[in-house]
Amino acid sequence: MWEKLTSRRAAWLLAGLCLGMLVRGAWPETPALAVATDSDEYGAIATGPLDDSLEGFFYLDFTTGELRGTALSPITRKFFANFRANVARDLGVDLRRNPRFLLTTGSALFRPGAGPVQPANAIVYVYELTSGKVAAYAVPWSQAQATTGAPIRNAALKLLDVKQLRVPEPPEE
Repeated sequence: MWEKLTSRRAAWLLAGLCLGMLVRGAWPETPALAVATDSDEYGAIATGPLDDSLEGFFYLDFTTGELRGTALSPITRKFFANFRANVARDLGVDLRRNPRFLLTTGSALFRPGAGPVQPANAIVYVYELTSGKVAAYAVPWSQAQATTGAPIRNAALKLLDVKQLRVPEPPEE
């Protein structure tokens, strides 16, 4: 009796493994995308995908309103890209009034344009709490430079749009 039970378990286990392998082979792969963000009173950081295999690192300095980004070369394993934008100017906020920023990234696959530099898969979003404005930036990306390790120097993040999301309250007098 024990032999019959053991052989049935082995048959069911084998059938389950085969079925699992068949389902896995037919199931499309979905990459897991994760964004990391953090902030303190001086600035905020975020990561976002530049292409299918590389992500960028972005830092927003709250005291200067400067947004900077970088990425590691898959060839040299050193920082090889530098991106920049002046968020305070783009949002029209006065740094003397102590603006409060939030930073995050999203992803988008833009239609390719002409030339070797294309928008990366990451969109960088900056929201300013007191004005209620949000800015969206595209990251200029060259797959050719990434695969050769050629540096990307001081590339301007492209301001895509600014939107008023919330009407700010008038200042108290």
